[in-house]
Amino acid sequence: MSTSLSVITESPSSLDADAVVVGYHSGADGPEPASGAHDVDAAFAGGLGRTLALLGAGGAPEEVRVVPTLGALKAPVVVAVGLDDAPSDGGEIDPDLLSRAAGAALRACEGKARVALALPAGSAGQAGAAAIGALLGAYSFDRYRTGGEEPQRTESLLLVSSADGAAEAAARAEVLAGSVNLARDLVNTSPADLNPEDLAGVAEQVARDTGLEIETLDEHALGDGGYGGIVGVGQGSENPPRLVRLAYSHPEAETTIAFVGKGITFDSGGLSLKPAGSMDWMKSDMGGAAAVLGAMRAIAGLKPVVNVVGYLPIAENMPSGTAQRPSDVLTIYGGKTVEVLNTDAEGRLVMADAIVRAHEDGPDLIVDVATLTGAQLVALGTRVFAVMANDDEVRENVVAAAGLAGEAAWPMPLPEELRKGLDSSVADIANVAGERWGGMLSAGVFLKEFVADGVRWAHLDIAGPAFNQGQPYGYTPKGGTGSATRTLVRIAEANAKN
Repeated sequence: MSTSLSVITESPSSLDADAVVVGYHSGADGPEPASGAHDVDAAFAGGLGRTLALLGAGGAPEEVRVVPTLGALKAPVVVAVGLDDAPSDGGEIDPDLLSRAAGAALRACEGKARVALALPAGSAGQAGAAAIGALLGAYSFDRYRTGGEEPQRTESLLLVSSADGAAEAAARAEVLAGSVNLARDLVNTSPADLNPEDLAGVAEQVARDTGLEIETLDEHALGDGGYGGIVGVGQGSENPPRLVRLAYSHPEAETTIAFVGKGITFDSGGLSLKPAGSMDWMKSDMGGAAAVLGAMRAIAGLKPVVNVVGYLPIAENMPSGTAQRPSDVLTIYGGKTVEVLNTDAEGRLVMADAIVRAHEDGPDLIVDVATLTGAQLVALGTRVFAVMANDDEVRENVVAAAGLAGEAAWPMPLPEELRKGLDSSVADIANVAGERWGGMLSAGVFLKEFVADGVRWAHLDIAGPAFNQGQPYGYTPKGGTGSATRTLVRIAEANAKN
C-alpha cells in the first residue's frame, strides 16, 4: 500500500489529522518556528518553541520531538523536526536538508494514518522537497511480518502549501517516491522470492502498467545470441538468467539515453565463495537493476522529451557442478573474450554483455549503475556512490545530476595504467587485476573496454549506498535504499529537449 499525497491550504492548527509535522530552527533564545509552523507555534501557551526547549531540543538537522497538543490543536500530537539555523540571507532552506528532515519526521509518525505537513513550502521547489522526503520517510517493508497486527502505515499526507506549482511538484514527488520505493522493495525481497525470472516478471508488470516497450531474453535466447557473460554467471544456478530491455520513446525526442543496471539477484561469489559475513546482504546485488527499473517507471510517468532504453542483465551467482570455474574463458556479446580469474567478480561480466548490446540503440549516452565492488565502500563509505566516465564533462554532469536529485556522488578517475593489470595470457582481458589496489577503479577500466570509441559513457558504483546496514537516517530506511534511481531520472531530464 502506497501513501497518498494531497496539497491543501487550510491552517494546520485546525486540521483533522493524527499528527502535524512542523519545522523549527536553532535560535539564540531557543528553537524558533520555521515557515509554515507559526500557526501551530501560536496555538501553544507560551509558544511551541518554549516547550521544545524544555524537551532539550536545539534545532539540529533531523532532530525530532513529539509533543502532545493537549487540545491546543485538533491533531493529538505535533512532530517537530530540526532545520538547523535559518538561512542568514532570508532565502530558502537547502532542499535536501528539508527532504531529510521531512523523512526523519515521518519515521517518527509510525502508527499515524493521516499526517499533515506544515513544513516550509512557500515555493514549488520547497513543496516538492518536503513532499518527496515525507513520502520516502513513510516507506515500510512489511512483506514478511507475521504473528500479529501489521504496523499501521501513514496512509495519507496533507501538504500545507499555497505556492504556485505546489500541486505539480507534489505530483512529481509521488512519481519519484513510488519509483524509489519500488527499487527498495525489490532489494528487500528475499532472493528465494526474487530469482531472475521473478525480477524479469516485475519488469514486465511495470511495462504493462506504464506503457513501456519490453523485450525479455531467456536462457535459450541468451545462449543463441552469444551473451557469454550473462550465461556464464548464471550457469551455476537452477534459476536461469534473463536479459530485459525496456524502452521509453517520445515522438519529439532528439536524444537517446541507455541505462544498464546490474541484476545479480543473489551473489554467493560462485566457486570463489564469499565468506559468510559478506554474503547475508547479497540480495542487494541487483540494486543497479532495481534503480534502472525504478527510473524507467518514473520516466514513463514524467514523460520527458527524450528516448530512454533500460537494460537489466539478470542472473544468480551460485556454486554448483555446472558453475563457471576460475580460468574459464567467456565470449562476451560482440566477440571479446574474458578470462574469469575470480567468479566473485561476476557483475562486470553481465554488465559487459548489456553495455555492448546497448550500442545497438544508437545512444548518445550510456550510463551503467551497479553494486560492483567492495572497494567502493573502502574508498567512499556507505552513503556516497562513485562516478567514473570516459569523458570529463559527462562525469561532471552526472555528479551534478546526483546533487540536484539529492543523492551524494563523487567523481573518480579511470587511470590508464590500471588497464595493464587486466591483461590475460589467454584471452582479450581478465575480469580482475593481479593486485588488490584500486579495485573500484580497475572494475571501471574493465567496463570501459566494452564501450565503443566515440560513445559517451558513465559508470556508477553504488555498492555501499544501495543497502543501508546501519540505522535509518533522514528519509533513508534500513535495508534497500533505491540509490541512484532519482539520479538516473535527472540524467534523462537533463538530456531532454524540454
